[in-house]
Amino acid sequence: MARILIIDDEEPIRFSLRGILEDEGYEVLEAATAEEGLEVADAERPDLVFLDIWLPGMDGLTAQARLKGNHPDLPVVMISGHGTIETAVSAIQQGAYDFIEKPLSLEKVVIVAARALEAGSLRRENQVLRTVLPEQDELIGQSPVMLKFQELLARVAPTDVWVLLTGENGTGKELAARALHAGSRRADAPMIAVNCAAIPEELIESELFGHEKGAFTSADQARAGRFEMANNGTLFLDEIGDMPLALQAKILRCIQEKAIEPVGSNTTQKVDVRIIAATNQNLVEAIEKGKFRRDLYYRLNVYPIIMPSLRERKEDIPLLAEHFALRAAGEMGKVPVTFTEATLEILKNHTWPGNIRELENCIERLTIIASGTAITPERLASCAVPGGGDASRPSAPGSAFPLDLDRQLAETERDLILRALEETGGVQVKAAELLNISERSMWHRIKKLGINIINKKEMI
Repeated sequence: MARILIIDDEEPIRFSLRGILEDEGYEVLEAATAEEGLEVADAERPDLVFLDIWLPGMDGLTAQARLKGNHPDLPVVMISGHGTIETAVSAIQQGAYDFIEKPLSLEKVVIVAARALEAGSLRRENQVLRTVLPEQDELIGQSPVMLKFQELLARVAPTDVWVLLTGENGTGKELAARALHAGSRRADAPMIAVNCAAIPEELIESELFGHEKGAFTSADQARAGRFEMANNGTLFLDEIGDMPLALQAKILRCIQEKAIEPVGSNTTQKVDVRIIAATNQNLVEAIEKGKFRRDLYYRLNVYPIIMPSLRERKEDIPLLAEHFALRAAGEMGKVPVTFTEATLEILKNHTWPGNIRELENCIERLTIIASGTAITPERLASCAVPGGGDASRPSAPGSAFPLDLDRQLAETERDLILRALEETGGVQVKAAELLNISERSMWHRIKKLGINIINKKEMI
């Protein structure tokens, strides 16, 4: 529901406008002075403002300039009385969307409001596409499926509508959630992310709703929960399909009442959050199996978006590969790898079960192994498969490149790190220097690959 702010010192005008706009299904806010109106605009983030030119104290033209400065994409319609047409035209030249004359025409108000809201929506969509999405690396792309996906994000981002993101692991669901938050009117407030699968069941209620001091044995002080931390902002519930059934009921109640009750408390507190949920599970199937509440599903599934897999956007792989190569080289202080056309075709034909995450890992490993070189199909195979490859594994047509690229590259990376650690007696700093990577990167990769350094002589 669009929100419209009326700033006018005449109560009959506000009453008349409110009636017209509420009949059209809009939520209406009011202010009798420019100063009050600016405060309401900052606090409530309306989608449209009707602003009287003549106001006590600060005049409408000054208020319009302040509004445009604070909210560049907010459309403003000036209300002009007799003899103020020239002033209204001047206001339009300074950025106002349009003006309406007193006495107010119902038809004119309805038409101007609809057009102004549409114009504001398009500006916000363009802003999301222009500034938000390009910053989210994994969401870039020019394939038809990605262009459609970007359009969906841009349309829903400026609203308060709840979104359910579904798709395979590694497709960038959290990045999509951050893009939605960045393009919303809540962008100045926090976005709090919660991985519902990573928090122990006995702690998740406290994590979400907070707790009072003494609520349980280790609760030595009161603590705010994620809902409270996200107040006026966005709460991202990742892996929502893994949330225990008992907690699903409490989440549903919180959503319905827009209030939380911390663990150990008998009082509730109001919260205003936009919820974006994500899962790699089929929630409809989970409902049939009794693992997910049907009523919660319908609450969350207001605006469903399916994250496209990398297989569905193969046209974007060359762009992504180049992007990840440049980023990996910058982080590691190395020269970026490049790719021959034949290699890009192989990458495009790979199934990428790990999606974007798998591709990024692949490019990182190639950067370590073959920094500054052009990756040919032969070079790709030699980097990926120690000893020239495994003939027992299936390959893409016309190439010796293994389809399980991520596993093979991981084995190669692990082998190189183990050799470097052996060479340096298990000293990570020296091993990192030998591989020409940072100590931080070395530590991260040792952890990721599950390499346990038992002592300086024995490594597993």
